[in-house]
Amino acid sequence: MSIKINYSKKTFSKSSANLVLFSNDKFNINALKKTLSNSEFSYINDLLKTSDLKKNLFVFEVNSKKKIVLVSIKNNLKSSDIENLGAEFYGRVNYGKNSEYFILPDSIVGNYDNFLGHFLHGLKLKSYEFKKYKSKKESRIISININGSKNKPSVKDQLKFQAIEEGTFYARDLVSEPGNVLHPDEYAKRLSSLRKDGLKVNIYDEKKLKKLGMNALLGVGMGSIRGSYLVTMEWNGAKNNSKPLAFVGKGVTFDTGGYSLKPARFMEDMTYDMAGSAAVVGLMKNLALRKAKINAVGVVGLVENMVSGVAQRPGDIVKSYSGKTIEVLNTDAEGRLVLADALSFTEKKFKPKFIIDLATLTGAIIVSLGSEYAGLFSNDDKLSKQILNAGEKVEEKLWRMPLHKNFDKLIDSKNADMQNINYVGGAGSTTAAQFLQRFILNKTPWAHLDIAGMAFSKYGGALNSRGATGFGVRLLNQLIEENYE
Repeated sequence: MSIKINYSKKTFSKSSANLVLFSNDKFNINALKKTLSNSEFSYINDLLKTSDLKKNLFVFEVNSKKKIVLVSIKNNLKSSDIENLGAEFYGRVNYGKNSEYFILPDSIVGNYDNFLGHFLHGLKLKSYEFKKYKSKKESRIISININGSKNKPSVKDQLKFQAIEEGTFYARDLVSEPGNVLHPDEYAKRLSSLRKDGLKVNIYDEKKLKKLGMNALLGVGMGSIRGSYLVTMEWNGAKNNSKPLAFVGKGVTFDTGGYSLKPARFMEDMTYDMAGSAAVVGLMKNLALRKAKINAVGVVGLVENMVSGVAQRPGDIVKSYSGKTIEVLNTDAEGRLVLADALSFTEKKFKPKFIIDLATLTGAIIVSLGSEYAGLFSNDDKLSKQILNAGEKVEEKLWRMPLHKNFDKLIDSKNADMQNINYVGGAGSTTAAQFLQRFILNKTPWAHLDIAGMAFSKYGGALNSRGATGFGVRLLNQLIEENYE
């Protein structure tokens, strides 16, 4: 299904056009008399008298050719509530081959900042589908005509929402691709194409990574016939040379678990083990498209964790980019090895204002928080509060989890500086985060977002259908807009 939104003065037929109208929370439609025929007004008014007015919207089938959608604008709506209304509207009208609707923004009630912009944004986010590999192509179209002079989003706001949508959809596309298509070689190639959006892209291949000493990252990809990469994407939108904001993503394009092999029922979903990197890529694309007035850098480590005669073994010891040594007791705890090198490299090379990493890092975070919250771990209270507040506003929620020096003993190794897994048991997500913290060498404010339960949905959410969610793009964009632009 594709959505076409037209800001035009195209007139509609009062007798046959599908209309989207707005009322107050009591569904009082007296103000809409001039838009409806007398029979339509009486018909809808009578139905509302016997309806559950706690609902957000009603779809009235006036006749075989005309629908009227009535949307209730309740008091004290947040922008995320308005976006959810748009998504609900899409869910209710998403059938039939082609549909055309006229939204009358003049009927919007209440004093809301950019109500229609958020409503359409929610509609667009919900409409995403990944059907690239379907042999039967559908060509359904919902055409939305904005008809009226008031409450329209400004051109600036339209472009901003479009940039967020494109960044989110790009992230969802990446996560939705199968592992045989989006392997590290192809992923790196696609990222090079982002230069056309204005990003400065540098690709570090295996030869460069070996020279840099990124043996933790390289060790994960040893068993694959594909290459391993670190890719940096820079956006310089500030007028000064201020320190950049840094975002780091785990990009394991497929994760067998290596020799610490995953059970088959857990392996089939491991195409989305690169969702942290996809969120970083989608964010950077969004920042470039909307010409954000900040300096930012995105860094992603791209590897494939496979089994072969040259794959990394349990018990191997590797020397990371930081110089610290790691005993790899479990090859399925691979994401932290990728991030370890990426974090130290980002801090040293870019000297950022802060670093936020995103990763589908542990199954333990799903045990803790399910698919409602991502786990947040941080060494900085101010940054944590900013991220939590941003998450609440866009409904990409997080829950702060503990870090403490007492957890260090669970990852100390007798043979190396540390081991990559806690075999004592318990605190799986925290010890993974504690491991990552050791690679923040200069006390840079840092936050780790474990998004394992949020990156992919088997039942869909408010603003996404079943599949990849793009979690993190809107969250981090909100964080930047609210605090750093």
